[in-house]
Amino acid sequence: MNAFIEAYFLVFNLETLLVIVASSIFGLFVGALPGLTATMATALLVPLTFYMSPIPAIAAIISSTAMAITAGDLPGTLLRIPGTPASAAYVEDSYRMAQKGQAGLAIGIGVIGSVLGGLFGFVFLMFTAPALAKFALGFSSFEYFWLAVLGLSCAALISSGGVAKGALSLLLGLMISQVGVDPLTGTPRFTFGVSELTGGISFIPAMIGMFALAEVMRTGRRFRLDIPQANVRNPFKGVMACLWKYRKNQVRGSIIGSLIGALPGVGGDLAAWVTYSLAKKTSKNPELFGKGHPEGLVEAGATNNAALSASWIPAMVFGIPGDAVTAIAVGVLVMKGMEPGPQLLTTNPQNFYAVMLVFVIANILMLPLGYVAARSARWIFEVPRALLNAAILLFCVVGSYSINNTMFGVTIMLVLGVMAFFMEKSGFAMAPVILGIVLGPLVEQNFTTSMIITNGNVFGLFERPIAAVLGVASIAVWGLFIFGAARKTFKPKALAGQVM
Repeated sequence: MNAFIEAYFLVFNLETLLVIVASSIFGLFVGALPGLTATMATALLVPLTFYMSPIPAIAAIISSTAMAITAGDLPGTLLRIPGTPASAAYVEDSYRMAQKGQAGLAIGIGVIGSVLGGLFGFVFLMFTAPALAKFALGFSSFEYFWLAVLGLSCAALISSGGVAKGALSLLLGLMISQVGVDPLTGTPRFTFGVSELTGGISFIPAMIGMFALAEVMRTGRRFRLDIPQANVRNPFKGVMACLWKYRKNQVRGSIIGSLIGALPGVGGDLAAWVTYSLAKKTSKNPELFGKGHPEGLVEAGATNNAALSASWIPAMVFGIPGDAVTAIAVGVLVMKGMEPGPQLLTTNPQNFYAVMLVFVIANILMLPLGYVAARSARWIFEVPRALLNAAILLFCVVGSYSINNTMFGVTIMLVLGVMAFFMEKSGFAMAPVILGIVLGPLVEQNFTTSMIITNGNVFGLFERPIAAVLGVASIAVWGLFIFGAARKTFKPKALAGQVM
């Protein structure tokens, strides 16, 4: 209790509270802009943390990240431009809800669902941090490989264009992820002599092009000012009734998000895809997914911030970052003399509890700030479509350029945007492409590492108990689908033969 009381005074002072509020507003602004991510918001704040005390410095990163991830759902709902790879999992549902005049409900589910998921992640982190971090450290390349394969399988199976086209989209994303330097031999591949390609193709310009640019090309000047998604009057109206209706999804999404978020290097992107797929598989109305159904939105939205909270478990307890944001945060902790690791819970427990309290404040702040942001978002639709498209293109160019400060990112955005435009016209889903780009390196690196360990024995991937469970689950997912598809294909023919 003494450590907790000390943490209370470290957080509840004028400096820290002002930093939390200012960082939350900044994260909300950055996250709501198409093409700008939570990682970028965090990176932009790092220079300012040089002049802050340790607790306010880490509070700035936590609050801006939590707000930016939630705000990333705004452009996804209103403009079909997902703010993060995680929000790409349910962008079709949120955007279709907006087209039905339910933009307020979609945004409200995202905000309140994220708050509840984040608070669940906080409670989860408080009571299970040491035990879960120890369990996560037991994961090797075998477990990570199968976990990534399971996430990729979910992306292909739930894609709106059908499983065959979803699988092809996923393979395209995996192929794009292979561009660059081979992690095993260090030799360039698929670069065709272009030096910029040796660094690979970043998923941010790809995501901007495939969603934002393709959407601008698709809509063009066809835009009515009286479209229903402009009516965001009360974003919280009917949200609690919807969350209560799908309360099982809310709880399950929070639990799975906390478990997967605690795995170093995985983060919430994979968790959102897994929970959205699970919601569709267990739903009574799976045919409504991707057409403006809130069930998957509730579960995957809760996963986002729960995974964000849990990703701090390996970062705080063992000094191992859970994702890109916590990697930046670990650097700030070290710079401020708060060396993360087991000693943080023994020698300076007040710092650990202070970080936990910041989580609570940042999540509670989402409610008023999210409400204001949702109400303000409707002003977007008062702008003529030609000017709105110009502004979106400007943010697309800025977001793509800022990755490496070169025009190569803009070129990637343009090429993949045009490709996505024609693919969507043919019924191919874009979300699996993005997930393939994000998880491709994780799959390849862990597979090659595992093959080196087992001397090329593929069955070695099943030798460890957890890896065997994940491997069997991944194979079972595809096996059940193939069996179901074959049954549907051959059953009519058999019936026809009986009739004859």
